Amino acid sequence: MSTKKSSLLLASQSPRRRELISFLGIDFDVASADVDESLLPNESPADYVLRLAEAKARAFPPLAPPEGGRTGSFPLRGKAGMGVIIGSDTAVVDAGEILGKPRDAREAESMLRQLRGRTHQVYTAIAVWDETSKKMISELSISDVPMRAYSDAEMLSYIETGDPLDKAGAYAIQHPEFHPVEEFEGCFASVMGLPLCKLARSLKKIGVDVDAEMPQRCQSSLDYECTISEAVLRGENLG
Repeated sequence: MSTKKSSLLLASQSPRRRELISFLGIDFDVASADVDESLLPNESPADYVLRLAEAKARAFPPLAPPEGGRTGSFPLRGKAGMGVIIGSDTAVVDAGEILGKPRDAREAESMLRQLRGRTHQVYTAIAVWDETSKKMISELSISDVPMRAYSDAEMLSYIETGDPLDKAGAYAIQHPEFHPVEEFEGCFASVMGLPLCKLARSLKKIGVDVDAEMPQRCQSSLDYECTISEAVLRGENLG
């Protein structure tokens, strides 16, 4: 398959995903996908995040740009060979229960108490939609996340920052002061919301090149030494 360069549309306004996708070394734009994120009856966490990731990737109709102009926030959408849309969704799962974003500080405290000193799972799905070939490639990443036994004072101080209120499970793995996770092994980027190595191999399947320095750039920026990136890029189902 011949390779091609493409502008990407990230169907998310998450600043964390925006930071992560920049490590790919590919031009990209972002837009918010209007998708109902309600959980369906008896839907598993895996099915839930995969369904939402694919729905976000399909949320933008292929509109040809005006002659000599741009269209919306994704200037190349609709031009042959240029429309690649990435959807992603993440769920924090504890003993089969999906923990969403806390509605207030009290709910954030309840979630953090529930997760403290225990290992839960983070499910992150990505979906790559190629408008030219009408091909959808989906990947699922499941990470075991061991939370440290942070003190009440640490937890309450973190809640006061407001950071937990827009995070599934009420925490950010990358928060520099709270640092809620210890002895993690897996894809750090996946827990943040975008498993980059799985995204890179998905993009490769539709002929989109990713910067070869992406894994090093990701690990350096996140200050994390990943032990599985090479295996994932080779196609192994890890993380």
